[in-house]
Amino acid sequence: MWMRDIMAQTLIELMESDPDIVVLDADLAASNGTTAVHQRFPERTFDVGIAEQNMVCLAAGLASYGFKPYISSFTPFATRRVCDQIAISVLYAGMNVKIIGTDPGITAELNGGTHMSMEDVGVLRSIPGSVIFEPADPVQLRQGLRAMNDYPGCVYMRTYRKEWSPLYDPENYHLDLFRADVLRQGRDVTILASGLMVREALEAADRLAAQGVDAEVVNVHTIKPLDAETVLASLSKTGCGVAAENHNVIGGLRSAVLEAAADRLSVPITAVGVADTFGEVGTLPYLKERYHLDAGTIAEQAKRAMALKKSWRCAP
Repeated sequence: MWMRDIMAQTLIELMESDPDIVVLDADLAASNGTTAVHQRFPERTFDVGIAEQNMVCLAAGLASYGFKPYISSFTPFATRRVCDQIAISVLYAGMNVKIIGTDPGITAELNGGTHMSMEDVGVLRSIPGSVIFEPADPVQLRQGLRAMNDYPGCVYMRTYRKEWSPLYDPENYHLDLFRADVLRQGRDVTILASGLMVREALEAADRLAAQGVDAEVVNVHTIKPLDAETVLASLSKTGCGVAAENHNVIGGLRSAVLEAAADRLSVPITAVGVADTFGEVGTLPYLKERYHLDAGTIAEQAKRAMALKKSWRCAP
């Protein structure tokens, strides 16, 4: 099931019932799957060419007239290249613009380091009013787009665009955009994960269970605003945690968790993420190993967090 196809299909369904939605691309409609949207609604879709800053400003202008613009591009072009336009023309101005960045972090694969956004969450999380959402599977992508459409403000979604199997049961799952999902209950350590790393977190929990460790797994699909209530309740119960993200360890999920915990909770929280470096060309399996974004590393860091918990408790 290709994520970009789910995205295009859901956008078409939303546009059929909401005449205010428009879609903008910057010469990547074929890559992002929105060609189907252009074909279905040629009068409500715009390809601005390789001019991402102009795309954001055009979207802000359309929003000022009551339209609901969705802009899409590869993640580095949808965030760091257009940071000032998002900050001023969209968020400062209070415009209802939805931003879709595809293939974040190592999922850019063969496009290489220039296309690997290891910093997009950190960039946008620091701008007032931003909402940052990262689906973990096609079901969350579909429901997330609908939730974004109902939210009266700017939302940034970072999403894988290639083939991905479902994690959630669409018949029994209901996304709450602002509430994290506890996927597995546990008592020894909390694994907080987003996007690509959610499956790795569940596999890590299985590995830990085989070693007698009971890990709780939380899918923190919305990184800003962080669901501090759910996150801190889990960390309070287990006494330690690990944050796993397909992003720089600076500025993303772990940073958000540490900030939330700083004045409310004293527990060790270790990190699994990109160690403040740029990306490189490679396949996804290779890049997971190269940057240690895998279940084995999560399990190791979970055990490290548990060891730190014991030493903290022994400290005077």
